[in-house]
Amino acid sequence: MPRKKESLTLSIPPGTRDQLDRLADQLNYHWGTKPSPSALITAIARGDLALGPKMSLNSEQTKALVVAVKALVDEGKINEAKSVITLLLSHGDLEAPLRQSLLQQVSQPMEAWRIQVDKFIDEHQSFHLIYGRPNGNMHEFTVRHAKIEPYEKRLYLQIWCEETADSTDFPGIEHNRTLRLDRIQNIFPIDGHWRGNFDYISVEFHLLKGLIYAYEPRKEDVADETFDDHRRIVRKVANTFWFIREVRRYGPDCLIISPNNVRKQFKKDLELTLQHYESQD
Repeated sequence: MPRKKESLTLSIPPGTRDQLDRLADQLNYHWGTKPSPSALITAIARGDLALGPKMSLNSEQTKALVVAVKALVDEGKINEAKSVITLLLSHGDLEAPLRQSLLQQVSQPMEAWRIQVDKFIDEHQSFHLIYGRPNGNMHEFTVRHAKIEPYEKRLYLQIWCEETADSTDFPGIEHNRTLRLDRIQNIFPIDGHWRGNFDYISVEFHLLKGLIYAYEPRKEDVADETFDDHRRIVRKVANTFWFIREVRRYGPDCLIISPNNVRKQFKKDLELTLQHYESQD
């Protein structure tokens, strides 16, 4: 015997029925294959469905969550990263490029590259790596040594690879590369010798004035001497890109002494920066 149903006549503004249909469809309330506003209203009346004000993320919250996604991907916590991406897409007021980037991440398989890399490093296993550049080009690397390294508050994969044709670093460390974990496209083991370490060059620099005492030693520093007017540091450097970015922050209170090619490159960068400013005067 069919249950007796009550009817209810609602007075609603134009267009509200379409909105109710869309909401019922989103929340999976249907009559057959069609959305059912009646089932939606019944669920609300029974307390099966609670509606509240739509949550909206402000710009600071959005920035914090984007940083969290990068950190989770670096740590290999892919499911957590996807959950944060979904939250951003649902409640963040995102600019088109960021939304497109997040949609690509959540729609494509996000392999836990960090987990695989850690396994290969622990086992001293050489591996082949396919890496995607921002311009869409793919690069392949034959990796014989690797380590996860922090640079500027983010984790990177530092590798020693056989490929040097497009290296922009100086002779002696042209085999070393620093890669972002979220741009790895594929990784698989290969045969071959695992190296014991990276290549390094020794860079000497002097610190002046307040930096004589404010500088905090790094594990790569192999010499640290304090004199009356300066502090002499010699560091093992595997990648001059990150080294130059670091010492540039020290401004005129840091002077690169040797090797000469690193010193000249740093001077060239300073001269180019000065030219940009002079062109605006």
